[in-house]
Amino acid sequence: MFLAANCSVRRAERHPFAADSAHKGRKDAPWVARRSAALLSSWMPSVYDQFVSAERTVFSPGTTNMAEHTSIHIPVLVSEVLDALHLQPGGVVVDGTLGGGGHARRLAEQVGRSGRVVAVDRDPQVIARAERELAGLPIQVAQSDFCELPEVLDAAGVELADGILLDLGLSSDQLADDDRGFSFESEGVLDLRFDPERGEPAWRLLARLRAETLAQILYNYGEERFSRRVAAAIVERRRYDPIRTARQLAQLVRSCVPVAKHHRIDPATRTFQALRIAVNQELASLEHALRRLPERLAVGGRLAIISFHSLEDRRVKLAFRDDPRLRVLTRKPVRPAEAEVARNPRASSARLRVAERVQGD
Repeated sequence: MFLAANCSVRRAERHPFAADSAHKGRKDAPWVARRSAALLSSWMPSVYDQFVSAERTVFSPGTTNMAEHTSIHIPVLVSEVLDALHLQPGGVVVDGTLGGGGHARRLAEQVGRSGRVVAVDRDPQVIARAERELAGLPIQVAQSDFCELPEVLDAAGVELADGILLDLGLSSDQLADDDRGFSFESEGVLDLRFDPERGEPAWRLLARLRAETLAQILYNYGEERFSRRVAAAIVERRRYDPIRTARQLAQLVRSCVPVAKHHRIDPATRTFQALRIAVNQELASLEHALRRLPERLAVGGRLAIISFHSLEDRRVKLAFRDDPRLRVLTRKPVRPAEAEVARNPRASSARLRVAERVQGD
């Protein structure tokens, strides 16, 4: 069965910058478990209705967007992830970051027709494309933040999973979408939101925040050493021509951040990373997920997380180390082999950490 539903739990806005092995899941469980149906229908009626309804279309025909094109994203560390999760036929596994669907497809192959893959993503265009590209596989998809996976699993009738995967990287499909501002050369509006219905677009943050607040965002979330300089330039620029596109921002940052010798990273990289994290509350979402997800793993089940920068990796490392429910399986993060980086340079900064559930209820 292949279904799609919007399972985003609409929480009160909490944007920090607003206004200044053996699984226990029942294989014969219905799509909405009897034990949770009444609860879901009362406090999450939209989730309940969509999970018990027929397959729905997320985008209307004729819409031009990323969802209409075949994914160009190349999943990273695929073999390493499969080895780490050690899934068996008939298992239940969760892909908390569906993206281009590359990991989900391989997970589905590993658990087979008797297994289940529950896959979520915040991006509605990802969900729309998944309806087409993953049809026929034992994959059930929902639009949701991965920190809301417990609610998604309740709606799917899954009590415990044998494995959970999070790939925290930005997909190549999003970078190639000129309308959303993820690419430095994009002429589209500087939005940077994964879900266009949640949060505040990046251009609006740049238009209203004080220089001190902008500098703090760039330093804390992008580790940008020249954060004050960049923030001052943004505030000065908006006096006569506020930044609206990714290209405008990239050009401004390049004009005031020196290029380091022997370093090929674009000077705008850290600023874009910081704004994307702020707009999507990425670190808060990750911290919330790290607290909640171990409870939805069967004993012996494994949690695998791929991060791409130190802010994420540090949080994953410490959470795994300090959680008594988990046993760390990767003393050091697993990195991609040279051959993979040669094929896919974007994999170069990927780091995989894995932990196993050891404590029961």
